[in-house]
Amino acid sequence: MAISIRQLHKHFVGEVSGLDVRQPLTAEQAREIEAAMDRYAVLVFHGQDITDEQQMAFALNFGERENPRGGNVTRKEDYRLDSPLNDVSNLGKDGKPLPRDHRAHLFNLGNCLWHSDSSFRAIPAKYSLLSARVVNPKGGNTEFADMRAAYDALDDETKAEIEDLICEHSLMYSRGSLGFTDYSEEEKEMFKPVLQRLVRTHPAHGRKSLYLSSHAGKVVGMSMPEGRLLLRDLTEYATQPEFVYVHKWSLHDLVMWDNRQTVHRVRRYDQSQPRDMRRATIAGTEPTVKQQLQAAE
Repeated sequence: MAISIRQLHKHFVGEVSGLDVRQPLTAEQAREIEAAMDRYAVLVFHGQDITDEQQMAFALNFGERENPRGGNVTRKEDYRLDSPLNDVSNLGKDGKPLPRDHRAHLFNLGNCLWHSDSSFRAIPAKYSLLSARVVNPKGGNTEFADMRAAYDALDDETKAEIEDLICEHSLMYSRGSLGFTDYSEEEKEMFKPVLQRLVRTHPAHGRKSLYLSSHAGKVVGMSMPEGRLLLRDLTEYATQPEFVYVHKWSLHDLVMWDNRQTVHRVRRYDQSQPRDMRRATIAGTEPTVKQQLQAAE
C-alpha cells in the first residue's frame, strides 16, 4: 500500500496512512517521509502500536539520537524507562502518577508552555516523535504552531527589526517563568544559556521561520524587560488560532514534528490519572549561530 498524506490544517500538518512504522522503511519511504516533514512540518500516524525499540528504529531513519543529558532534573537512578526514549509522562519509577508537589512533576509543567524541543542546547533538536501509550481521559491535547506561516504574515518592518537578533535560551528561563527556581549548582551549570537566532532558515527549502520558545529569556543587545516583551509579543502573535493545529490524542497515535519549523505545548490535564507519552528525539546537525558570544550566567 502506497503512502498517502491528507493535510489537516490550511498551513501545515499531514495525516499519514499506508505505513506501518513497526516495519523497516525502505530508503525511498524514508525520503518520502522526510520530504513530507519539510512540507507539512507535523505528521500524524494513527494506530501505531509500537514498542520503544520500534519507535527508536523508525526515528533513526532521519538522523542520530539526541543525547538526553541536560534536559531534565530527574536523576538517572529514578528513570522509569530502560530505553533510549525520553519519558514525557506524568509517571514515576513505580508506574504511578507523580505527586503534585514532586520536583520532577513541577519541572515538567514547563511543557505546558509554547516551546521548541531542545532549543536550550547549542545544537537544537531536528525532529521529535511522540507516541501515546496511555492517553489521559481529560485534557492533554498537544497544540502545534507553524512558525513559517507566522513569519510570512509579519509586516516588513518587523521582519527587518528581528532579522539578525540573537536570543539566549535556557530551561531556567522557561521554568523560572512558572516560579520554579530550585536548582543545584550542578544543574545551574548544566542549564547555562545558549545562543539561538530569532529568525532561522530551513536547510531543505530555504523558508524562514520564527524561532520562538519559552526557553528564550533574553535578546542579546536589549535590556531584559525589553527583550522579553518582544518575545512575548511575537509568541502571542505567532500562536493565534490562524497558525495553530490542536491534536487530540488517541491511543497509539504517533506524532512527528520538525522543531526547526514549529513550536508546541501540551495542555493541562488530570494529573491524578496516568498519561504515558514517550518521545524519540533526533539531534540537529548544526547550531543556529556560533556560540562565540558569552551567554549570561
